[in-house]
Amino acid sequence: MEPSIAEESAPEGGIAYVICSMSDIPSQRARGFELMKVEDGVEKPFNLVVVRWGRQVFGYVNLCPHDGVKLDWERNQFLDPNGIRLMCGKHGALFELGTGVCIDGPCKGRSLTPVSLSVIDNDICVTGVTLAEEEEDDEEEVTSCSDEGGGV
Repeated sequence: MEPSIAEESAPEGGIAYVICSMSDIPSQRARGFELMKVEDGVEKPFNLVVVRWGRQVFGYVNLCPHDGVKLDWERNQFLDPNGIRLMCGKHGALFELGTGVCIDGPCKGRSLTPVSLSVIDNDICVTGVTLAEEEEDDEEEVTSCSDEGGGV
């Protein structure tokens, strides 16, 4: 699913980019997204992990603070064997789902970089960044959403 824009009722009047529906991530699971963001007019990779726990969603940049590798040890495999913490697949560092703080491993005490998310009309939206939009011949559909709550 390509990100679409939800302009109405975005937090603090900013733009909320729809990255997926709540139903695309089962509760107590995580999913990675490889997006592009725009900083100072330059497009840069923006890899994030989204964790869904019931109606709550948590987002983090998909980079371990220990050595900058992606967390998933296989595609979309982010959680420890018990399914209650994010885990770096390279060194086994464990991170709290709700805070991103490393509680065990080589980066203990450090944190994942949070990504601001909102749930709008049952869609998970990333906010606080400008995402690069794909150039298409057809005009991209813009989604208007009202705040439903449940975001971070």
